[in-house]
Amino acid sequence: MRHSNTTSPKVNAGSMADIAFLLLIFFLVTTTITTDAGISRKLPKDCPPGIDCTNTIHERNILRVILNDEQDILVDEKQILITELKDYAKAFIENNGDASCLYCKGNKDLKSSDNPQKAVISLQTSRETNYELFINVQDELTKAYYELRTSYAKSKFNKSIDLLTNDEMNEIKKAYPFIISEANTK
Repeated sequence: MRHSNTTSPKVNAGSMADIAFLLLIFFLVTTTITTDAGISRKLPKDCPPGIDCTNTIHERNILRVILNDEQDILVDEKQILITELKDYAKAFIENNGDASCLYCKGNKDLKSSDNPQKAVISLQTSRETNYELFINVQDELTKAYYELRTSYAKSKFNKSIDLLTNDEMNEIKKAYPFIISEANTK
């Protein structure tokens, strides 16, 4: 009897690691990684230990916006539609109750905000508030500030807000500071 060599064919596996590595590189390079988009907000600086950082704000300088469990929008305890929120916010911010704002076109109501630097919008939500409603309210408040800043840019610099220099943009941000608080106010 003859011995037959029954050896199975062998595959050189040395290059398999190279192929796997090349495929990994290919997928890493060609894949797009999505990033979560969020609300662009600058958070306040931390309060140093041992220092009282609470601010006393006069009640007329606070516009209270409350989103309740029934998905209602309450502005100073009055129920409104989301389409009305931007106009309420603009009127509040630009009120000029103390007549110190030379560029404001507000009603000068003594029961509303003194000027844009003192106007604070307090946004409070309940646990059952719909996230979509919260985002829509944030958008409307942002639109109010954007429209006020755009109007100021046109009147002060005779330019679109997109064409402003950094110094001009900083002046507009000082004129209409974006002050929205989600903290509980007393």
